[in-house]
Amino acid sequence: MRRYVATRIVTMFGVLMITLLITISLVGSNMDTILKQGIVFQVRSEITENPSIAQSFSSVEEFEAFVQTQIEQRVKILGLDEPWYSPQRIGITMYKILLLDFGHATFLTSDSGSSDVKDILFEKLPRTVLLFTTATIIISIIGIFLGALSSSKIGSTIDRITSSFAIVSSSFPVWWIGMLMIFLFAFTYQIFPARATPDIPSSDPRYVGSLLYHMALPLITIVMIGFGSWAYMVRNFMIGIMQEDFIMAKKTMGVNQKKIIYTHALRNAAAPIVTILALSLSGSLGGAIITEAVFDWPGMGRLYFEAISVMDLPVIIGATYLLTVFFLISIFIADLLYGYFDPRVRTGQ
Repeated sequence: MRRYVATRIVTMFGVLMITLLITISLVGSNMDTILKQGIVFQVRSEITENPSIAQSFSSVEEFEAFVQTQIEQRVKILGLDEPWYSPQRIGITMYKILLLDFGHATFLTSDSGSSDVKDILFEKLPRTVLLFTTATIIISIIGIFLGALSSSKIGSTIDRITSSFAIVSSSFPVWWIGMLMIFLFAFTYQIFPARATPDIPSSDPRYVGSLLYHMALPLITIVMIGFGSWAYMVRNFMIGIMQEDFIMAKKTMGVNQKKIIYTHALRNAAAPIVTILALSLSGSLGGAIITEAVFDWPGMGRLYFEAISVMDLPVIIGATYLLTVFFLISIFIADLLYGYFDPRVRTGQ
């Protein structure tokens, strides 16, 4: 088991490094341009705030030469005089990202006014985790219960309803259902707010309660769309298991039907279910952009959307890194659980 865990850790770290390298390669030249523009803006702002510097020069040419010298010095200090694709630049950039040093955002700031990308990301991340982890847990509980029930009653009314609802709910995009839910419950009946962002500051003691209240509508929408397909997947996983000899033996022995379904059969379907659960959780965090943009939920998805809109590359790189880490952690946990439920996986048989 230890060799299996060590192998998975090495593999995940390699995937993370490749993802970082691809991300840096895609935005490298643009990042250089933005960083150099930021240096120019910073130098000129410092000089503007101190008029005595400009007054110490006798001509405009001398002043401009001084400004250019300051810019070139800072460019050299940051290593921007080397091309972005040089091994030294790429190595330093990857090392900083691994240490969560993403630099400063070009345009965006946190609610507290900080431009440090790390502060912005760690302010938004808990809200996304709260919304989508809660939704995934509720979806999985409902889906597992309905799927297991449907697998024991193939062709019954509950089975047909579950299968039909899975097809219908999966056919509609989340943004369209979200807009209908906002129109119905925010404007027509005015039960929930139209915007999922609380109006009070995060420092207010009432903020947590307000955040949970604003989270209700997007949570209901995500659960309503997701649990049908979950139930259908669990149903398909368990149909074959319900026909196995050991299940037939349990039925012949007179074991309670519910115990057969939710103890013996469900345990044997646990490995693929755990895998789907991990993929759903990590996938929901990465796919939160449209959902959070529709409901105006103040999380990573909306931050990603805003960063892409204004091309704030440090924020895009930082968000990509964090979401990749979460995805790999989810897959790693799924692999461990899969190996626990099915020893053939960890022994390579």
